[in-house]
Amino acid sequence: MSIQTLVEKIREKGNPTVAGLDARLEYIPETIVRRHLMLHGETLRAAAESVVEFNCGLMDALADIVPAVKPQAAYYELLGSYGAMALKETIDYAHAKGLYVIADIKRNDIGATAAAYAEAYLGKTRVGDTEIAPYGADSATVNAYLGTDGIEPFLKECRTRGKGVFVLVKTSNPSSGEFQNRDMEGQPLYARVAEMMAKWGEGLDTPCGYNQVGAVVGATYPEEQKIIRTLLPRAYFLVPGYGAQGATAKDIANAFNDDGLGAIVNSSRGIMCAWKKTGNNGADYKEAARAEAIRMRDDIVAAIR
Repeated sequence: MSIQTLVEKIREKGNPTVAGLDARLEYIPETIVRRHLMLHGETLRAAAESVVEFNCGLMDALADIVPAVKPQAAYYELLGSYGAMALKETIDYAHAKGLYVIADIKRNDIGATAAAYAEAYLGKTRVGDTEIAPYGADSATVNAYLGTDGIEPFLKECRTRGKGVFVLVKTSNPSSGEFQNRDMEGQPLYARVAEMMAKWGEGLDTPCGYNQVGAVVGATYPEEQKIIRTLLPRAYFLVPGYGAQGATAKDIANAFNDDGLGAIVNSSRGIMCAWKKTGNNGADYKEAARAEAIRMRDDIVAAIR
C-alpha cells in the first residue's frame, strides 16, 4: 500500500493520526501479563505474547478511528526471536483490520546491507522459487546519513512494490539540533536533507498529489516544520512528539498543507497508557485508548482547520 492508500484512509476517517504500538510490559495491564506468565513462566515468550494480545486489543478498539499504526522495532527486538514473531503478528493483524502500517525502524547501511533492510521490512525474501514477505510493512522510517546509496534500495521497493519511506529530516528529540541544525553551506543540515529528498522522490508521485518519499519532522520544532514544508510541499510528514514528548496540536499546524493533508501525527504512550489514568487497573484499556484517540483526533483537526 502506497502513500495514496494512507491518504485515502486519512480522508475516510477524517483523522490525520497514527497510533504507535511500542509496548513495554509496564504499559500492559497486569491481568494480560499475568495470564501469559502463568502459561510460559518468566520468559521472553510470555512477554511477547502479552504484547501481541495487548496490540490486538488496541487495534480492535482503534481500527474504525485511526488510519494507521506504527510499531517501533526496538520494543520487539527487546524480546529476541519471540519479539520478531510478535512484530510480524502485529503487522498481519493490522492489515486484517484495514490499517496502514509504518514500520518505525530508522535503519540504514550501504550496499547489500541496505538492500537487506529494505527487503526485510518492505520487500520479500526468496526461498527457492517462493518469495515471502518477512514483515510486509507498508512503509518504513529510514536514516539518510549514509547518502543516496543507502536510500536507493528502499526507493527500489517504493518503485516496484508501491511502498513508502519516511526519511529522518528533523527529529523531535531535544539534542537533534547538535547535527541537524548545523550550517551546511548556508543552510541547516536538515534543509539539505530535505533538498535531497526532493530528488529521491522524482518519479514517485501518486494520484493524490503526494510523494512516496515522506519526511519525519518533529512536532517539537514548529518553525523548522514551516521551512521543511516549503522545501517539500508534496511530501507526507510523519510527525512524532505530540503528547508525551510535550508538543501540542498548535505545534503541528505548520506540518500540514492548506488542504488539511500532508502530515500524520503520532501518539504512542498517550494512547497505549491511557488506561493508567482511569483507575480501573487496565480492565478498560480498550475503552481508554479509544477515548484518547478520539480526543487526539478532535484536538488536531481543530488546530489545522
